Amino acid sequence: MTLLRQNRELKKLGIWNWSLPAFAGKLPDGRNYNACPSAGVCAQACYARNGTYLFPQVKARHQDNLRWTMDDLPGWQHAMLAELSRKRFIDAWVRIHDSGDFYSRAYLTAWLEIMRARQRTRFYAYTKEVAAFRELVEPNPPRNFWWVYSYGGTQDSTLDPTVDRVADVFPDDQSIAAAGWHSQEDSDLLAVLGPAPVGISANNIARFKARQAGRRWSRWQAGVDAARAARGTSTRSAAATGDTRPGASGDPR
Repeated sequence: MTLLRQNRELKKLGIWNWSLPAFAGKLPDGRNYNACPSAGVCAQACYARNGTYLFPQVKARHQDNLRWTMDDLPGWQHAMLAELSRKRFIDAWVRIHDSGDFYSRAYLTAWLEIMRARQRTRFYAYTKEVAAFRELVEPNPPRNFWWVYSYGGTQDSTLDPTVDRVADVFPDDQSIAAAGWHSQEDSDLLAVLGPAPVGISANNIARFKARQAGRRWSRWQAGVDAARAARGTSTRSAAATGDTRPGASGDPR
């Protein structure tokens, strides 16, 4: 069985990839899942929720990958180690998740053990699981693992672009240059090896670009977070004054 594949874009660069379903859904057995638990606005404009990723056979393969890691993580880990022992993965690059994310600490830990056992393969990932990486990766990262924190998630506020390696999705290449960020257009590996901070141009998918409305994902997410915080403040204020009507602010005027 071949676990690692090459999608069209990564194949041109000689990069292998491992995929899970993007965001949330339901497995064929009826179980609900969320393979991107810290997804925020990115879920509304994710390239992996469009096009070939929605083909039944592709979606089924990604769900099978997720189900395997959920139901038999040791067995999956053993199979992945066997896959990576093949000669073609010596000095090769593997992108973990061209869709999906490190959905649990146990799953992330399994990947870290795989990386340490396969030192001659190089791994990289985009992730929004900042807290898990702070705890499990940053203190002692495998020397053959590179990662970038991507904006558009519910943990954006914990990122510091002056310290953390970050990537943001911009409306277009011109807005990346205007912000003084660095595009990874020439190679996906620039996201982890090139100059930082990293800018990614939004995919040309009309309905997704309409939702993005000319904003960077970081600013889009910040707006959502601010609106949510304002609603929470209003609700707490109303509760404190005993006025729990919808929209009540607690202002006696």
